[in-house]
Amino acid sequence: MRQKLAGQPFQVLQALLERPQEVITREVLRQRLWPDNAFVDYELALKKAVNRLREVLGDSAESPHFIETIPRRGYRFIGRIASPSPLPESSEQHAAAADVSGAPISTGLNRGRFLRKLIASSTLLAIAGILIWFNAGKLRTRIFATSRSTQIHSIAVLPLQNLSTDPREEYFSEGVTEALTTDLAQISALRVISRTSSEHFRGTRETLPEIARQLNVEAVVEGSVTRSENRVRITAQLIEAQSDRHLWAKTYERDFQDILRLQDEVARDIAIEIRINVTPQEQARLTLKRKTNPSAYEAYLRGRYLWSQRNAESINRAASYFQQAVREDPSFALAYSGLSDCYWVGWGAKVDLPLADEYAQKAVALQRDLAEAHASLGIVRLNEYKMSDAERELTRAIELNPNYAMAHHFYSGYLLSVGRPTDALKENDRARQLDPFSIPVNTARVIILVGSRNYSEAIEQAEKNGELALQSPVPHNWLARIYWLEGKAPEAIAEERKAATLENFPERVRSLDEVAATYQKSGLRAAELKTAQFMEKAYEGRFGHYDAIFVAFQYGNLGDKAKVLQCLEESLRTFDANLFLALKTAPEFDFLRKDPRFLDLLRRLNLAG
Repeated sequence: MRQKLAGQPFQVLQALLERPQEVITREVLRQRLWPDNAFVDYELALKKAVNRLREVLGDSAESPHFIETIPRRGYRFIGRIASPSPLPESSEQHAAAADVSGAPISTGLNRGRFLRKLIASSTLLAIAGILIWFNAGKLRTRIFATSRSTQIHSIAVLPLQNLSTDPREEYFSEGVTEALTTDLAQISALRVISRTSSEHFRGTRETLPEIARQLNVEAVVEGSVTRSENRVRITAQLIEAQSDRHLWAKTYERDFQDILRLQDEVARDIAIEIRINVTPQEQARLTLKRKTNPSAYEAYLRGRYLWSQRNAESINRAASYFQQAVREDPSFALAYSGLSDCYWVGWGAKVDLPLADEYAQKAVALQRDLAEAHASLGIVRLNEYKMSDAERELTRAIELNPNYAMAHHFYSGYLLSVGRPTDALKENDRARQLDPFSIPVNTARVIILVGSRNYSEAIEQAEKNGELALQSPVPHNWLARIYWLEGKAPEAIAEERKAATLENFPERVRSLDEVAATYQKSGLRAAELKTAQFMEKAYEGRFGHYDAIFVAFQYGNLGDKAKVLQCLEESLRTFDANLFLALKTAPEFDFLRKDPRFLDLLRRLNLAG
């Protein structure tokens, strides 16, 4: 029998079919169904319209084949739309049902239920055919315009939405986003934006073309992750950024224990769709039958989620989860790499380079083609001042994954530490192309520009960093350093005030009042000395937020050799990563370049020559 579908249910169906596989929000449907803002309980009316549509289609909200409810957001058409082809009548009806539902018809269905669903599916296909024929909402263009004259060479994976009912599962959707990004990043012919920069657009109202413009990519991947007990469902869609045209969409569902292979499969399908060249070695890595203990992988995802929060408490908790992961799966190389990162990174947490070294070596031994493992070992070697080893590991990480932004970031640090600021800037450019919104990468650019004596560009970059991280004192500390270098005390004091306010550091605010008064009364040098003395006192008393290297910078402006050398030795003792970045290129140390004690320090750190 036929069922009539008209009015609001038909309008809902039309809206869903115009953008298949996309979430159509309740607000979009409200504006479409009630554009004149008439007084109506549109939530109830919309629910009735969707229920009527599901009734006609023989669909259900609990186990949808056609229309999926996205909690608190809207609805999505999840069936497949196929252009009808002339078939014998008996097989045509069966094909229509299979194509639209995307699921095989169970032989266990009773005949009556089967016929009702068949009729409903055929009705849907007929409606879809009419909409396609008249190109409603450019539906025909969107569905069949799949040919492209050029390949896609750059892509970003936007944060996958967590559709699980538990918001505490956010770590899982972030982990899957990062894993998919990492898999795609292994393709050398493709430029893939780092997850940390894609994360910048979570919950944004900006359009996809605008996001793509800021990330400088040709296409984006967006989608969702749903986890229910031991099942995982990933929905992914590929969108051509400039035209906002959907090129491909697919839903995957697997047992959680197959999550690694599932992520690889999604990456392979995307690579096929964008027609990018994949080398045999890259193809082999993407088709490797990887498996790990599900509880170990879950602990790893929790660890990486915490590690990315960049504070002492989260780093310590991340280390606990990585430890759990390696207990569950002693062969899990990624977890050992994560552990290594926890013990060299600092951010207020304990630094233990021998332990970081041990875990990084373990990761490399377990999986020699893992870029993250070589990058972890490379940065440990850099902190240990084993410069040739650091270069070898970091270049190997880049070779394995040319899209690994942090490997380029660490390698630029190596280049600066050995006195090659021009090369360091080029490598930083590459890191910024892959991770344009990364605070560490953009902060490194300031340090490199200062080492190159390009103060105007360094100031410009630091100001941009302040806009990226509005609550961070770091950009203001670097701006203050530059202004002290230039002898601009008022500007330096102003930036230090901003940093002190963000740090909630009242002692520093009071000291700056004294510095400002000293400058007015006695001039630049007296103000520089007053600042250096406070910084030294704050560092020794541990009530401030200064590193020894910053105390050295300030005494360097005064030309105080003894104080600078004392602070540099203290910086070495406390494993300050800024030390190796500064020794060869910092302008504050130029007056020390021929001092025997300074040259001896360079020799001890394998930085002579």
